[in-house]
Amino acid sequence: MNDFSIGRHSITKVGNSIRPLVVELLIIYSLALIVFSCTKSSDEAAQFFLRGNVQLQKREYREAIRYYTEAIEKKNDFADAYNNRGLAKFRNDDREGALADYTKAIETDPDFGTAYFNRAEVRLETGDATGSLADLQRIEKQYRDSTFYQTRLGDTYVRLNNPALAQSAYDRAIQLDPDNVEALTNRAALYYSQKQYEQAEHDIQRALQLNPKQDAALNNQSLLLARTGKYAEALAYVERALAIKSNQPYYLNNKAYLLLMLHRPADAFPLVQESLRLDNQNAWAHRTLGIYFLDQVQPAKALTEFRQAEKIDASVDQLYYYIGTAELAVGNATGACEAWRRGESAGDEQAATARKKACR
Repeated sequence: MNDFSIGRHSITKVGNSIRPLVVELLIIYSLALIVFSCTKSSDEAAQFFLRGNVQLQKREYREAIRYYTEAIEKKNDFADAYNNRGLAKFRNDDREGALADYTKAIETDPDFGTAYFNRAEVRLETGDATGSLADLQRIEKQYRDSTFYQTRLGDTYVRLNNPALAQSAYDRAIQLDPDNVEALTNRAALYYSQKQYEQAEHDIQRALQLNPKQDAALNNQSLLLARTGKYAEALAYVERALAIKSNQPYYLNNKAYLLLMLHRPADAFPLVQESLRLDNQNAWAHRTLGIYFLDQVQPAKALTEFRQAEKIDASVDQLYYYIGTAELAVGNATGACEAWRRGESAGDEQAATARKKACR
């Protein structure tokens, strides 16, 4: 199908793509954990810090940032304030600002384990999986028995294309806490990517029992249903995911794909357009748009989208079957056969069937 999701609270993928679920551990330090020298400046810094914590808990991120900034101005080596301001910026979708603050917290206190953990998440989300792993390894002794740490470690190994170590980390996370919804959802994504559908289904069902509103798990259940052709049932699940996160590009793409499979192209088109507006590097969404253009008998446009998907991620399911179909539709029989052969070598049964019917 399309994009399978990971929980971050979530990472994602369905038929089109599976992404592991990323878990964020939010730690707000209380004033009792911080030791100051008895100066007026330090006392004022502490008060601003506490006010920032209140606003952070209330999800008033801009106000929290303002108070943490005041605290830092009063005490420029206030590592906890840098860390918490980083959390507020992260929650306010300022990834670069969060990364800078976590780094400043670490420079101020090189043994600040929480800041390493939080920086690892930002690095993972901004595409620096190697940097994320380095941060996690730096605090391994301190956090190795944390289910959240093991979940993040699994997510990082997924991004580094090391499924064996990712599996081991997710297994450990679930061993430490069998009710870790994020770890269950992300391990399911990993199982799905390895075509271990029964195991993926088991983890997703368990995740949804624990949290029926886990949007990544709902999306992934939709993908599992779509894989067996249960498109109407799958649509209900992805719509539940979108009710929780309406602008999640993977969910939008997956809904568009399902609508195409249900012969509703007019409804699908604006959804896949919006998905690509939010994330134009999603190969699965380019594949969905290509399928739409095939449906509209516009094979040249379809081929452009399929080639873009290939450029981003050539492992997308059934991509070469669709490339071959589009090539044949524009009159390039040789190109069609070449694409179907590539798909067949990758285990695509539809590509293999098409090649046997149309090619020597």
